[in-house]
Amino acid sequence: MQDIANKLNISKNAVSQALTGKPGVSEATRKLIFQVAEELGYHYPSKKRTRLNGYKNIGLIASDYAFSQKSFFGEIYLSIEKEILKRGMNLVIQSIDEAAKEQLLLPSFIENNQMDGLLILSHINTEYIQKVISTEIPTVLIDHHHPAIRADCILTNNRFGAYTSVQHLIGLNHKEIGFVGNISFSPSYQERLEGYNMALSDHGINANEDFILKNAREEEDFLYNWLEQIPGQPTAWFCVNDGLGFLMKTCLQKMGKKIPQDVSICSFDNGQLSRMAQITSMDIDLQYYGKKAVEQLCWRMENRNEPFIEILLPSELIKRESTSVLQKRTYEENKNGLEKEIYGLD
Repeated sequence: MQDIANKLNISKNAVSQALTGKPGVSEATRKLIFQVAEELGYHYPSKKRTRLNGYKNIGLIASDYAFSQKSFFGEIYLSIEKEILKRGMNLVIQSIDEAAKEQLLLPSFIENNQMDGLLILSHINTEYIQKVISTEIPTVLIDHHHPAIRADCILTNNRFGAYTSVQHLIGLNHKEIGFVGNISFSPSYQERLEGYNMALSDHGINANEDFILKNAREEEDFLYNWLEQIPGQPTAWFCVNDGLGFLMKTCLQKMGKKIPQDVSICSFDNGQLSRMAQITSMDIDLQYYGKKAVEQLCWRMENRNEPFIEILLPSELIKRESTSVLQKRTYEENKNGLEKEIYGLD
């Protein structure tokens, strides 16, 4: 396509539009492009010929980082693969490395329009995703969205999940609740901060800015040093993911704190680290995540002109030891207070 573009002094995108039968080029230019393609011995594979065994081809792309997160995105990927095969379609997978991301280099199966639909797992970058969408192949984003991106998205209801987690801590009589996350890393983390603030506001609690860390790094030394320099300490922490929840527990224990007798911790995602460290966490149904993404993509392939949709999936609070002892103590205190009221006990 670049050879044809160079010979005619036009853009490669115009060549692609002509060869795939898309609008955007004049009929005269289209005929000229096909003429030059034939002269150069170039045969553009039609969508019909590129389907394996006559089935639809679905592409799945993600950054190297996303594919490395096996306990989270790996489970979503496996669910996608299972659902694709169940529907009799073919799945083609490509990891997008840093060089491809920075140079906006699309995988050949996208560039050559060989896919009937595309799934983008997590964040790559907005410009790259926009280039993918410009191919006009039906696309669904998984666990990512942005105002500038016009595509369907499957998302966790991060605000309500964070709200539920912080409300759980408030229900344990915590008034000083801290927040730890890197809100610039992902829209999900920004939304979890919003849910945290919403829960505090609804219960008449003012957020203490000294206890809010918005640029956290998942490094023990970084978190420990920050904890040591803040004035005072909250009695509970909400962490935007299990990695930070695990590090928070480690750092607090190094500082001599008992979990949850002195400090309670809630995190998000309910992955291996929260299970191993017995941290209360918000669970996401990753199997359903993948299934819903494929379901939405199949709908989009048949309804290309319908408005774009954001689908929010719920999360569920899984209570573990990082909050349970305080909950038990609160119950006993309430019980004793009720007995005093009824029986006049001192």
